[in-house]
Amino acid sequence: MQPGPLPVEFLDAQQIDFVELPPPALSPQERGEVDRLWAETKSNNPTTFDGPLVASLGIDLTGPGPSVVRWARMTYRHRALRKLRPAEEVPGSVFVTVLLPTEAGLVVGRGSPTTAAPGRWSLPGGSAEPPAAGRPLDMASLRRHAARELAEELGVPASDEELRLCGLTRGTRFGSLGFHFLAPPVPSALVRRRHAALAVTETERGVVPELDEIAFVPSAERAVRLGPGADYLHQVLGQYFST
Repeated sequence: MQPGPLPVEFLDAQQIDFVELPPPALSPQERGEVDRLWAETKSNNPTTFDGPLVASLGIDLTGPGPSVVRWARMTYRHRALRKLRPAEEVPGSVFVTVLLPTEAGLVVGRGSPTTAAPGRWSLPGGSAEPPAAGRPLDMASLRRHAARELAEELGVPASDEELRLCGLTRGTRFGSLGFHFLAPPVPSALVRRRHAALAVTETERGVVPELDEIAFVPSAERAVRLGPGADYLHQVLGQYFST
């Protein structure tokens, strides 16, 4: 780790409520810039999809009772606001990850060139998607999303009921919230076999696998040796291996 402020901080995740709010208003100039920057992104990576995501508008931690996550429905293109506004005025993202233990260490994967983080190592997971209209965003829906990401990225099935929240992080720059779930242990050979089979299936369909390589890390330091990683990775792994 480089000296300086840590990328994320750990928050109390004992009790959390979720409150949906309208997305932040954009000025006509901001909207035009967001669309222009998104067009550039699409030109550089035609596979980029302006899909729906859950944006974090902050988390209220003070006072008695549960912490309250304020969130809004937005799309990926609005991440361009990070280039247009001061960091404290930019909605963060809400994302999930899965810590999958094996006898060889935790599973990490490297993002393929078509992903939002090409070449960066991370835990299986991704940005949370908003629930259908009339359905709540809650811990159960985040667990379901985490289980789906595990299957989509590694081909490893897991019941969402088996996932246990083991950490909640907040990014120190944009305030992005990461919900980190622990899955039951599986053999490393099973993970390799499932990921290889998934890669073959997706390639035959003309789809680039989200993770072009996987590895097993027995410590946070070993993950650093792999190369560039997600901003949360070293701290989350450090907490896991220290408990």
